[in-house]
Amino acid sequence: MKLHPHIDDRIRAFIGKQKMFFVATAPSGDGGHVNVSPKGYDSFRILGPNEVAYLDLGGSGIETLAHVRQNGRITFMFCAFEGAPNILRLYGQAEAVSFEEEGFAEKAALFPDFPKVRTIFTAKIDRIQDSCGWGVPFYDFAGERDQLVRVNAHRTDEEWKEKRYAGNAVSIDGLPGLEKPEAAE
Repeated sequence: MKLHPHIDDRIRAFIGKQKMFFVATAPSGDGGHVNVSPKGYDSFRILGPNEVAYLDLGGSGIETLAHVRQNGRITFMFCAFEGAPNILRLYGQAEAVSFEEEGFAEKAALFPDFPKVRTIFTAKIDRIQDSCGWGVPFYDFAGERDQLVRVNAHRTDEEWKEKRYAGNAVSIDGLPGLEKPEAAE
C-alpha cells in the first residue's frame, strides 16, 4: 500500500484508462447498510489535485445521495482489469447537487453528453491510496451498456423528473433521498 498527497499525472492517467469504478458510502451510526455502486460511462472528472466529480444517472436506489447528505463520507475505487495490477482508492467528503437544485447546471456542464442526470457529486479527497491489485482478475472491455441512457430517452423532462421523485424519495434505511422542490407561490 502506498499513500499519495494528491492526484498526480500517473494517478490521473490510471483513472483515465479505467472503464469502470465503484462508489461506496454508508449511513452514520451502527445500523444501516453500506452501499457499493459500480459506475461506467464517461462519468468521472478530476477537478483538481484533491477534488473530483462524478455524475449519477439514476439506477436502483438513492443510497449514495442519502448517505452523502447525511454525513458526506465517500470512497471511490478503481481496479486495473488489464495491464499492470493496481487498486486505487480515493477517500473524501462529498457534496451533491441534484436536478432542479441551485448550482446543478454548472456542475452538469462537466458532463455535456448526458441530458438526463439525477445528481452530480463533487468530493474533496483527503486520502489517496493504491495497492497491488494482484487478486483482481483480467477482464476484456466489450463496450458500454446503453440501457441506462436509453430507458429515459423517450420520456419528456417532466415525466423523467416525476419518475425520479417517485422512485427516489427514501433510501433503503429510511433516509431522505430526492426531495421535490415546493412550487413557487
